[in-house]
Amino acid sequence: MPRRRQAVSKTAASPPTPVNNSTYDDDDDGNGTPNISPVVTLVTPPDQDTLRILISTDQHLGYSERDPIRGLDSFAVFEEIFRKAKTQKVDLILFAGDLFHENKPSRRTLHKTMEIMRRYCMGPDAVRFQIVSDQELNFKRNIKKCVNYEDEFYSVDLPIFAIH
Repeated sequence: MPRRRQAVSKTAASPPTPVNNSTYDDDDDGNGTPNISPVVTLVTPPDQDTLRILISTDQHLGYSERDPIRGLDSFAVFEEIFRKAKTQKVDLILFAGDLFHENKPSRRTLHKTMEIMRRYCMGPDAVRFQIVSDQELNFKRNIKKCVNYEDEFYSVDLPIFAIH
């Protein structure tokens, strides 16, 4: 029988909610291909006083983008980060450095990145935290002079912050 990896939340504050994910298990059938099996991850619902942040570093989007085998690997991992963020019900994602592999990413890399971000960050749900600093000072380059998820023309439900 194949071994399965399973993550379980150890917080006992409230009953966990099962979430179905697909994950790879070890290649025990000997055919050279990993088996894909559904796994249940237990997620503790966030309470209103907890800020959940997913931190990710060194994405290097676009790495080996011309390689026919590994060209989309960085985007697969990038999308997995967003899936995990949605599954774990995080409030925001913090990307800390090296989002792109190249200083000037290709148009293909930029478009693929925007496609993934749009799919996972835009939506009808409310953002559960508030920026309390002076937004006109900190976001003076934005047209509205505020964080983008507070702009009435956007519908952001998973904010992303990046530092470099």
